[in-house]
Amino acid sequence: MTALSRRGTSPAPAARKLAVDLGDADAVRAAVAATRPEVIYHLAALSSVGRSWDAPAQTLTKNTSSAANLLEAIRRDSPSARVVWVSSCEVYGVPETLPIPESAPIHPANPYAVSKAAGEMLASVYAQAYDLDLVIARPFSHSGPGQRPIFLLSSLAKQAAEGRRAGVARLRIVTGNPDTRRDFTDVRDVVEAYRRLADLGTRGSYNVCSGHSVSAAEQVALLSEVIAPIEVEHIVDPGRVRAHEVMDLRGDQARLRSDTGWEPVVPLRQTMTDTIEWWVERLSRPDAE
Repeated sequence: MTALSRRGTSPAPAARKLAVDLGDADAVRAAVAATRPEVIYHLAALSSVGRSWDAPAQTLTKNTSSAANLLEAIRRDSPSARVVWVSSCEVYGVPETLPIPESAPIHPANPYAVSKAAGEMLASVYAQAYDLDLVIARPFSHSGPGQRPIFLLSSLAKQAAEGRRAGVARLRIVTGNPDTRRDFTDVRDVVEAYRRLADLGTRGSYNVCSGHSVSAAEQVALLSEVIAPIEVEHIVDPGRVRAHEVMDLRGDQARLRSDTGWEPVVPLRQTMTDTIEWWVERLSRPDAE
């Protein structure tokens, strides 16, 4: 197994680690040619919706150019590889119906979603033009230990961990819009879904999701149960409320379940608990964020 990243790091201990910038077409092609992979999981992207509004040109340029560079390398140097192309539920935008099926139209509602839709469409074009063995995964929100705090659940968990370490009796938890709802799955379940898609998926798109959505306010309520007896005060920061927000993203997982037998098994409470514990340990290190 070979893991490519800009820093050449990976949490997978058995992986061969290569430092490759997907924006460098020659470097990408050299890496693919050297490793000749049988299965490729493409997850690399600037992945924050919020940050995509702050740097839309950078998000679009980097995500689409890296997609093009990787597809060119695959079709030239590893055309028989099975490719699991990880897109995003954000490509759906404001849904016409809930839960959202894979057949729903694509209406991206933020710069990140536009970049992922473009990459997904380009991947489909390459699959058709060069007969690539490519399957598209559209993950809905997922979280777990190790996630950066620019994402909601990890942000909540970090705030809780800071409160625990400080020994406070009452903790202010800050979020954006409390009414937005997202379909959360534990990252460990999501990884299993990708593995099954590599083995059993057929061409086309698959939602990777739980089929249930929870609001930001409900996540804060769950957090308060997990960290009791610390009392939680939920504060809504207007600066974190996005002007153009999709209020509910909940997916239909029927195709993935039917084709691969996948079901999520880690409950949201466990994801929250494990992520808080990870942050407690992380913040105890000298190099903590």
